Amino acid sequence: MASLTFFETFSEDLAEKVHNLGSDQLVVALTNSAPTAATDGQLSDITEITYTNLSSRNITTTSSGQSSGTYSLVLTDLTLTASGGSVGPFRYVVIYNDAATNDELIGFYDYGSSITLGDGETLDIDFAATTVTLTPA
Repeated sequence: MASLTFFETFSEDLAEKVHNLGSDQLVVALTNSAPTAATDGQLSDITEITYTNLSSRNITTTSSGQSSGTYSLVLTDLTLTASGGSVGPFRYVVIYNDAATNDELIGFYDYGSSITLGDGETLDIDFAATTVTLTPA
C-alpha cells in the first residue's frame, strides 16, 4: 500500500474547526491527475473520475480519541468494487471530509501507476497501516 501524504491545509483546517474527525463523514475520491499537497485544499481542486460503476466510497470511522495527549483516528479498511462496467483509470486515492463546507481534503495515496478496475474487480484500501496520530510537540 502506498503511504498517506497529507495536504498542507489539513493542519490549519484542524486548528480552525473545519474537521470533526470523530463524527464527520470521510469519503475517498479517485483521480488520475496528481494532487498538489502544497496548494490543493478542497475537493474542487482535483479532477475526479466518473463513479458510475463503483461501490460506496464512504469510509467508516472505527474509533477516534486521545490517550495521554496523543489523538488517534482509526478507519475501517474500504473495498471498492466495480459493478456493471469498469472504473478508471485512476492513480490517486484522495481522502476528503464530505461534511465540511467545501469538502476539504485530508490526504492522498499514490499507487505509482494508473489502475482500472474491470467489472467485478476490487481495490482494497488498508487504512490500518496509516492510522492518523496527532501528538503535540
